[in-house]
Amino acid sequence: MNKLPITVLVITKNEEQKLARCLESVSDFSEVIVIDSQSTDLTKKIAKKYNAKVVDFVWNNSYPKKRQWCIDTQNIGHDWILWLDADEVVTAEFIGEISVMSNNSLPFCGYFVKGQYVWNKTVLKHGLQNNKLVVYNKSMIAFPVVDDLDVGGMGEIEGHFQPIRKEGYEDKRIGQINSPILHYAYEDEMAWKTRHEGYAHWEACMILRDAYPKDPVFWREALKKITRKSGLKPMLIFIYSYIVKLGFLDGKAGLAFALSRKTYCDMVLKELRLLKGRAC
Repeated sequence: MNKLPITVLVITKNEEQKLARCLESVSDFSEVIVIDSQSTDLTKKIAKKYNAKVVDFVWNNSYPKKRQWCIDTQNIGHDWILWLDADEVVTAEFIGEISVMSNNSLPFCGYFVKGQYVWNKTVLKHGLQNNKLVVYNKSMIAFPVVDDLDVGGMGEIEGHFQPIRKEGYEDKRIGQINSPILHYAYEDEMAWKTRHEGYAHWEACMILRDAYPKDPVFWREALKKITRKSGLKPMLIFIYSYIVKLGFLDGKAGLAFALSRKTYCDMVLKELRLLKGRAC
C-alpha cells in the first residue's frame, strides 16, 4: 500500500511508556518525525526502532516554541502535517478518512480532529471531546506568538489555542475529520493533576491579559469569550459532558471523566481569584 503523503509530527519528553503505541498507529504515513526535548529515558531509542526521524529540541525561552520551531527549521517532506502527542493514537477509521482527503484537491487549508478520550482503559463513546486543528497545510497555517513567555505552566510548548491562517490565506476553509483520534490522557492521575495545575495557571493569566489569539471558527471564538471568566463554567462543562453529550451512557467512567473536566475549570477559576488585582 502506498504511504500517505502526510508528515506526522510527535512531540515528546520522557515518553517511553506511551510512544510505541503512538508510533505503531502511524505506520501508514510516509514520514514520522519525533521532536524530543532531551529525554533521559528510552524515548529516542523507541522512536528509532519505529524508523521515526528524531529531532532534538532545546528551547531558548523565546518564540517560536516547540511546534512552530519544528516547522520553521526542519526539512519536512510534505506540506500537509498531522500533530500528535505521545499519548494519542490514530485509528483505522481516521486513516481511511484522511486517505480520502489526501487524494483529493479540496479548498481547505486544514482540518479539525476530535480527541476521543480513554479513561482507565475504557474508550469513552460519549461525553466532551476536544476538537483541535492538528491536520493542516504548513504553508497556510501557523502558531501565533502570544504574550506568555513570563507565564509558568506551558514553557516550551504552545498553549491551549488553535493555530491560525497565515496572511493571504484568510479565505481558505477549515474542514472537519469525523473519525476521532484516541487520547490516553488519564493513565496517571497524579501526573494529570500536576500538569493541569500548571495549565490552569497559564490559562488564567492568558484570560486576564486577554492574550488568546482568535479561534479560526467564529462561533467557537464567541463561545469562549462568553464562558472563560464565568463562575458557571465548571457546572456547565459537567452538564454538557455528562448529560448533553450523553456521558452517563459510559457509566462510572463517563461520570469520572465529566467530573475531571469540571475539576479543571474549577482550577482555572481558583487561579483567576488568586491572581485578581495582581500582575500576571
